[in-house]
Parts: sequence; C-alpha cells; structure tokens
Amino acid sequence: MPEEALIVVDMQRDFMPGGALPVPEGDKIIPKCNEYIKEFKERGALIVATRDWHPENHISFRERGGPWPKHCVQNTPGAEFVVNLPEDAVIISKATEPDKEAYSGFEGTNLAEILKKNGVKRVYICGVATEYCVRATALDALKNGFEVYLLRDAVKGIRKEDEEKALEEMKRAGVIIL
Repeated sequence: MPEEALIVVDMQRDFMPGGALPVPEGDKIIPKCNEYIKEFKERGALIVATRDWHPENHISFRERGGPWPKHCVQNTPGAEFVVNLPEDAVIISKATEPDKEAYSGFEGTNLAEILKKNGVKRVYICGVATEYCVRATALDALKNGFEVYLLRDAVKGIRKEDEEKALEEMKRAGVIIL
C-alpha cells in the first residue's frame, strides 16, 4: 500500500478566472495539477480533492457579513471541479454548514481518518489559493502527523506578497516546498 496521497485543493470553477471568486491565473496550474493527478495515480497514491461546498446562506458570504462573494454553492456549476479526477478520487466537501467557516480540508471533515486508514504518511498538496485553503490544509496536515510537501509549480495565490508570506509560514512550520 503506498504511503502517499495527493491532495488537490479547491480546483473549482468559481476559483478560476471568470468565476465568482477568481484566483488570478488560477487556470494556469490546471495542466500541472492534471499531470500530478495522473503521476500519483500511476504510483498507486490516494488521490484526494477538497472542495468548498457551501449552502446558499453560508457565513463567509457578504450577504451574511462575510468577506467573500457567493461562491462554490452546492450543486452549482461554480462548485464543479476543473481538473481530471479519477473515478476513485476521495472527495472532501468542506464549509458545508451555514454557520461554520472552513478553509482547511481537515476542518470539520474526516480527511485525517481517511488518510490514516489508507496508511498514508506523506501528503503532497497542489491547488488554490496558496494563502488561504492550501496554507490551512498544509498546516493541518502537519498537525495531524503527516509529512507535508507543497508542489510549488501547482499552487496559485491571490496576492503575490500574501502568497510569499504563506509560503514562508508553511516552510517554518515544517512543510517541504518542492
């Protein structure tokens, strides 16, 4: 059993240019993420995809006083994945409750248990946005006892300076940036 997993963070239509909450040039990493998905699948690694899966009235939306425009609402085109996931990919839905925010793929989900049950020791992370959900997922993976590798050529942030700060914070915490 392979001891590694690829975690593809929030590669959803609403986070791409033209979406409700776009990561600038987020679409530029789609081919790289697809390459990693294919490569890790061939190695027998577990493929995990996290997604924002918000109810209509989520607390993070401006209408409820949150910082973000309405995005990744459950069962809408904006919540669809933009990468080629294998049939057996594990889908982790986060921020599914109206009154609970969740940036990390581990927050309020059973991701840690799934990884441990599958014998995973190392996780590799790609996706968007570096300074939000990628950062939170990487730091929580460390807290859950995994070796964490960030695939630098397959992540995108929103603001360059915030992305640099997040990369520095992850590195200090123990994330290995490849």
